[in-house]
Amino acid sequence: MPIRQITIVGTGLIGGSLALALRQSGVAGTIVGCDKRSVLDTAVERKVIDRGEADLERAVVGSDLIVFATPVGTILSQFEAIAPTLPAATLITDTGSTKQKFVERARMIFGAEAGKRVLPGHPMAGKEFSGVEHADAELFQGAVWLITPIVADQRYTPLQEEYTALLMAIGARIIVLDPERHDVVCAWISHLPQMISTALTSVLREEMGDDETVTQIGGRALREMTRIGHSPYSMWRDIALTNSENIEDVMLRFEQQMMHLRESLKGPGLREMFESANKFGRDS
Repeated sequence: MPIRQITIVGTGLIGGSLALALRQSGVAGTIVGCDKRSVLDTAVERKVIDRGEADLERAVVGSDLIVFATPVGTILSQFEAIAPTLPAATLITDTGSTKQKFVERARMIFGAEAGKRVLPGHPMAGKEFSGVEHADAELFQGAVWLITPIVADQRYTPLQEEYTALLMAIGARIIVLDPERHDVVCAWISHLPQMISTALTSVLREEMGDDETVTQIGGRALREMTRIGHSPYSMWRDIALTNSENIEDVMLRFEQQMMHLRESLKGPGLREMFESANKFGRDS
């Protein structure tokens, strides 16, 4: 049976972009948004969603698919509040940047049925600016969408298969990961780069103030290294809280590497590290 109604909880950048992408791909069902009323008014005005409901309980009524696209901490609280009341035929998914805590909640609420009721996900796409006004139907074109099944090797339900088909229809490339592995990998490839950029951008402001000369002469390297330093704290606070152990581990390893680099500035270790770095992504 085709998905007739989708509720997207959180119609900001990711949720709004998903709604636009689904509509552009030909999804004919109703797309309901759930958010603050001011956000919903903008989303409806921009034709991102068909209708908006500020109340979560009303927003999910009649939906075959519910996508939680709020910050991770809010996903956890909203999921725990509404999931026990949903019909067994409703599929729940999310777009959160960490997965283990979400999977734990799903198992706590649904027990042995969690793998059928919930299919966690994480699109590896975004911008440094949030909000529905930045929503983009092309955001997921060619982007990886990580799926982290709660039960390894469990066969997808028909609704889960239909949902993953929708993701492919909007141009996403699906990669399946174990939830624990997901959080370790993302600590390295996403969370650490964000923390590095935040630290660099922050220390530059502390040391250089608002001197426009710095940004004028900084060039491409500075722009690329500081771009995501403008990412919102509201999102990264929850990521740090729900993946703190992994982030602490990778930051410690990075600190050790930075210390080694500092000690090698006048020695052969500098060349060795540059040669190692130059091979990243090029090894066959």
